[in-house]
Amino acid sequence: MLYYLRMERKGIRQLSVLFKILGDENRLRILHELREKEASVGELVNRLEISQPLVSHHLRELKLAGLVTSRKSGPYVFYRLSKPRVFDLFALAQSLVGEHP
Repeated sequence: MLYYLRMERKGIRQLSVLFKILGDENRLRILHELREKEASVGELVNRLEISQPLVSHHLRELKLAGLVTSRKSGPYVFYRLSKPRVFDLFALAQSLVGEHP
């Protein structure tokens, strides 16, 4: 609780936005796919078996959050993870999932 009291409103708002973005299963799946190497939208569509518009939407949200970056190569856009430390957060969250009061 003390940590919460010391945070500024802006910091709380930024965390809230980040957790909302990470609260979508497809976005988490995309991040996991990008963990090892970059991928195009088409590659992600094939690997995740979700529609191209949905993949593009989630990539846009992840990019706005600063979690992925993109580069264009000919007609293709390739995405890659820009903040691999997000997996530290996932590991911590996973450890909390198993804890029950």
